[in-house]
Amino acid sequence: MKAAVVKGLAQTPVYEEFAEPTALAEERLVAVTASALSHLTRSRASGKHYSSSGHFPFVAGIDGVGRLEDGSRVFFVLPSRPHGALAERTVVPAHRCLPLHDDLDDVTAAAIANPGMSSWAAYAERARLKPGETVLVNGATGTSGRLAVQIARHMGAGRIIATGRNEEALQELESLGADVTIPLLQEESALDVAFSREFAAGVDVVIDYLWGRSAELVLTAAARAGQDARPIRYVQVGSMSGSDINLPASVLRSSAIQLMGSGIGSISLDRLIACIADLLKAAGRGGFRIATRMAPLSDIENAWAWDETGGRTVIVTEA
Repeated sequence: MKAAVVKGLAQTPVYEEFAEPTALAEERLVAVTASALSHLTRSRASGKHYSSSGHFPFVAGIDGVGRLEDGSRVFFVLPSRPHGALAERTVVPAHRCLPLHDDLDDVTAAAIANPGMSSWAAYAERARLKPGETVLVNGATGTSGRLAVQIARHMGAGRIIATGRNEEALQELESLGADVTIPLLQEESALDVAFSREFAAGVDVVIDYLWGRSAELVLTAAARAGQDARPIRYVQVGSMSGSDINLPASVLRSSAIQLMGSGIGSISLDRLIACIADLLKAAGRGGFRIATRMAPLSDIENAWAWDETGGRTVIVTEA
């Protein structure tokens, strides 16, 4: 069968033949129809993600949409290695195959699952978001951040603050549920004023996709609000602005900030899969908006280099 095969560390997957998968007793053979090039897919393929196996060759792709041998349509997560989602066929443990409703098409389901799960799990499993609470999404102009705003509104957030570098995208977020937008490209003194104002008014949950300098400014402003502000659950999800920050110890001692992460390891795999199932059900009903663009599996080497400017890239294996 044809697949996107990774042959070595940091190498782009190539379109070539790979061994046909054979399902064991607790696995399901899936005929793949669509799989998205998420950050996690790219990171694991490059060997940079902490969950990468380091064994080559293997088929890239961590999740996707396909059909079982009985014809039922499923969303699947984490195929059995060395098989992956970017192939004509793959094998997946049965409990990682989720039934898909007809109100969600293959491409949208493949595109929305991973970026949407990042905030759904952060809200539901880590922050325990309650209706009426105020949420700040740091880094809301990317695919995951845009969904984080929509999902916060779906879950009943009372007020949503969105930050980002792209001012045009920030304006669009107002139509997706953001009540306040804060451009990150302004002077740090102005940023400090903006963050301090919001934390003084009260922020319950921060979902952070950036880390780096903006996280330092957010945490410092949150600490400055001090004991006059309600406790803040700060959930670190991504690190697009850098993997490290300089955080004075006094920031945590002088405030009621609960600093935590959300991802593979901090949440059990079973719970992450349950979050994906809940997200996909909500996506069909709620109509979450996500831009997508498609490429055939045979064009994987070119599509691998695309950025997300034109939307989440979804690789399809059939017309």
